[in-house]
Amino acid sequence: MGQFPEASMAAIFQNRAVKLGNSTCVAYKNSGESYVEISWNEMNEMVRNLGYFLLAKGVKPGDKVALFSPNRYEWWIADLAILSVGAVNVPIYATNSAEEARYIIDNSDSMICFAGENGHLEKVLEAKAKLPNLSDVIILDNLKKDVPGVIDLKAAMKQGSAYPDKALFDERIRSIRQEDLATIIYTSGTTGDPKGVMLSHSNFINNVDQLYSVAPELFEEEHTLLSFLPLSHSFERTVGYYSALNAGKKVVFAEDFSKILKNFQEVRPTLIVSVPRLYEKIHAGILAKVADAPPLKKALFGMAMNIAKKNLPYICSDSPRKGLFALQYKLADKVIFSKLKAALGMDRLRFALSGGGPLSVSDAEFFLGMGIYVCEGFGLTETSPVTHGNRPGHIKPGTVGQPLKNTEVKIGEGGEVLIKGPQVMMGYYKNEEATKEVMTKDGFFRTGDIGEIDAEGYLKITGRIKDLIITSGGKNISPQNIENTLKASNYIEQVAIIGDNRKFLSALIVPAFTELEAWARAKNIPFSDRKELIKHPEVNKLYAAELGEHMKHYARVEQIRKFALLDHEWSQETDELTPTLKVKRRVINQKYSGEIESMYTGADA
Repeated sequence: MGQFPEASMAAIFQNRAVKLGNSTCVAYKNSGESYVEISWNEMNEMVRNLGYFLLAKGVKPGDKVALFSPNRYEWWIADLAILSVGAVNVPIYATNSAEEARYIIDNSDSMICFAGENGHLEKVLEAKAKLPNLSDVIILDNLKKDVPGVIDLKAAMKQGSAYPDKALFDERIRSIRQEDLATIIYTSGTTGDPKGVMLSHSNFINNVDQLYSVAPELFEEEHTLLSFLPLSHSFERTVGYYSALNAGKKVVFAEDFSKILKNFQEVRPTLIVSVPRLYEKIHAGILAKVADAPPLKKALFGMAMNIAKKNLPYICSDSPRKGLFALQYKLADKVIFSKLKAALGMDRLRFALSGGGPLSVSDAEFFLGMGIYVCEGFGLTETSPVTHGNRPGHIKPGTVGQPLKNTEVKIGEGGEVLIKGPQVMMGYYKNEEATKEVMTKDGFFRTGDIGEIDAEGYLKITGRIKDLIITSGGKNISPQNIENTLKASNYIEQVAIIGDNRKFLSALIVPAFTELEAWARAKNIPFSDRKELIKHPEVNKLYAAELGEHMKHYARVEQIRKFALLDHEWSQETDELTPTLKVKRRVINQKYSGEIESMYTGADA
């Protein structure tokens, strides 16, 4: 096989497979509830056999192949096989509808589509009549019954193993140039059809190298990474997949986000890549349990949290603790922190990356104080995605860190963050006009985010241009900062600030029901269900007090005048959240228009 010039992740995978051989590449949970490990050699055999199948199907360099599946090790196999033959991977979020999948397959000119589960296959087949260029569909699950034009992965790999010209596979890898297109990732179309972000092999390779340079010593350690973010998104693709593959680290696939805490306890990862939602949920869950704890445990936890707060300067600068405080921290760690981390499955966690949205300072400091290095970064699909990152030894909660190497950053008109670097996309597929709109004359990418840069080059994101609320009085307000502040309340699970073209700000609030229900029981407030609970006058008084407490440092124009409590959590399934668990403001505004309008009726509206 020999060494391949590392011009693509396909070539890098081949080189690591030769080097790492029978050591574990990935692991997944089987139906028997145990984890099955797959070696680098075994992965390579499957990648090659699937690649041979694609060659037999006539896939040429530059052809587009769609991949419509949730996270699983077979996603890696399909991706690596697609890239290895010089084709372009077009990922589709597993939660997309049949019509959304149809648009992406059609717009990208995909000729083959991988479907993860039977539900995904049904959506592809539903759309297939409108997709004249789509020839074959490969399902990653076992095919339950014969369907014309559909084959399952096992059968495809078996067919591929008989392909006669196996040397062509290696030739295709060697012929890949870094500037060639590797993927088209479609961004969510909040104001129109999704745009296809074109990323090259160079974009990915450079971004992986940039990440490595932030903390080279980290990547040299042995690691087990738990993968749970969507591989269809560039954050998990680059940071949780390609970076791990490049460094030769073991990756374990979580079952899904709903079982993530259980999977943490089983896997006990040393490295994770996550969106803020995970940190929020864990932090809130711990505080909820403490609220119900006996007085002595509450007091011990409170003391430990005070010590954790004093630990922040030490962990953020990676400095040794000294004197009496060193002893205090050691005791708190033995009695509280170590037990808490072990219960969460975080006792081996060396490093936790956060991205895909703003991480609140309170959530970041909670984990940092306990000795878990949570480093927030920043980026977009169009930047492969990472442009900034906090690094061990110099963490600043509330910022997204300094620019990665070879990345230029400046603040443009209206405070917009502008980026130039080797990770910036090739452009939008078949959309030159949109590409021109997001690039400045001097070659900087317009991020759409508003930020400020401190004296050390650390970037703080203060809002997003398209999310800015402009009140009827002409005041510009960023909802993200207010929402992050409010989520620090033990009683608030999710929140969306409303107020565009209105006289004042209001809030839609999803309560943290575990905490709220415990509070209600302690206050002897009767309720039969959540709908009844959120209507109780005492509950509404509680939330008015929480808003007052958490908003006291905000200006008068930023105060929340009215709020509405909702009786169920927002989710991907109910369409209020994106696949990376960010709030879809347009959907929220449409779906809860009645609740919103009710807050703006009356004399003060």
